[in-house]
Amino acid sequence: MSFFRTALILFLCMFTNISIAANEKAIFSLTFGDFSEELEDAKDQGKKGILLFFEMKECPFCHRMKTTVLNQPEVISYFKKHLSVFSIDIEGDVLMTDFAGNEMKMKDFAFKHNRVRATPVFAFYDLTGKKVVKYTGPTSGVDETMWLAEYFITEEYMKQRFTKFKKAKRAEIKRLKKLKNNKKVN
Repeated sequence: MSFFRTALILFLCMFTNISIAANEKAIFSLTFGDFSEELEDAKDQGKKGILLFFEMKECPFCHRMKTTVLNQPEVISYFKKHLSVFSIDIEGDVLMTDFAGNEMKMKDFAFKHNRVRATPVFAFYDLTGKKVVKYTGPTSGVDETMWLAEYFITEEYMKQRFTKFKKAKRAEIKRLKKLKNNKKVN
């Protein structure tokens, strides 16, 4: 089914003004907006879940995330390996289907069903379509974005809050730097 949808999108692009660069580095997957189907595709592909990146065109933080963090090769590779990643326009009037099969506008999905009030928002959904991690605002950079994905993928969200997880990651980096500096001195 996924191959058919991809082929159909590419075919449609050939005959419209829509241009899609065949860029494997793009973090966001193409979708027809049926997230119940995307959920099934994620299961079939052995993904850990779905990440919805809620954004709006005028959001400077969204733009910064997309141009300085989400476009980095290590982020793209890690996210694509473990997640299906889609962008949601919180002001969009485009009809979509949620994980339960309900049709609605993107903006209604964002505001009414996900309580998105500021952007960007990273919302991670497990393979049952349940939102299990929500992070509002830009991350500090590549490391924090990778930790956020790892937090979801390794199911650390079941054990601790992201702030505690992030603090432990920073402490580990600090400890490793200290060990490295001590080896240089010796």
